[in-house]
Amino acid sequence: MYLGKLYFTLRRYLKWICNRSIKYAFRFKAEELPYRAASHKTPLYRQLRNVDMWLQENKVTNLKIACEKLNKITLRPGETFSFWRLVGKPTKAKGFLEGMVLTNGSFTAGIGGGLCQLSNLIYWMALHTPLTVTERWRHTHDVFPDSNRTQPFGSGATVVYNYVDLQIKNDTPYEYQLNVFVGDKDLEGEWRCAQPSHFKYEIYENNHLIKQEWWGGYMRHNEIRRSVFDQNGNKVSDDFITENHAIMMYEPLLGDGEI
Repeated sequence: MYLGKLYFTLRRYLKWICNRSIKYAFRFKAEELPYRAASHKTPLYRQLRNVDMWLQENKVTNLKIACEKLNKITLRPGETFSFWRLVGKPTKAKGFLEGMVLTNGSFTAGIGGGLCQLSNLIYWMALHTPLTVTERWRHTHDVFPDSNRTQPFGSGATVVYNYVDLQIKNDTPYEYQLNVFVGDKDLEGEWRCAQPSHFKYEIYENNHLIKQEWWGGYMRHNEIRRSVFDQNGNKVSDDFITENHAIMMYEPLLGDGEI
């Protein structure tokens, strides 16, 4: 596993250096662009079974550091946003702490843990804009039940430095700007644009299925789709976004008090 991770890490570095066909975003703009294209927020703290709260406290510190590296980044026409090119490698020297890291269906403490909450937020907001997601990775395991879930299962984007990245390209003729920050209770963000949006977006799941496999466990499947509406509320398109397949790490039918 160590050699495999080293291989993919080095391959990503080479791609960053040698692939001149991708123009990565690197400019920041202090003033906000005038129009909000999409916004969202997610709670910083959740009561998770068997997860110590200090891991979530450290996660908040990690999110603050990462937000400082991403806030106000502008995405010009033709440019690509890369989560890891901007955040960089999470290390103790940069102030990152041990947070919760999901690995093979379980969790452990790791430097920079919790940054998936930020990549999830950015990805979800991007789906509500004309921006194009060019790289997104799904979680291979469904670790926690749907208690208080407000988004469809599998609507996030996991990240692992540096080869599991989130990349978003601006194929529009307008400039976009990402704003992200840690509030008192929530991680908050928005995509802003130089021009007002002419469409509204609705993200939903389709073909949701929980299936028991031959080895005794359960797999969860679904599709994420997006409906696009014009300013008059007319549906102009209904598009397939992605599909998800994850091993469930809990019983699909829980009794009262088991969440």
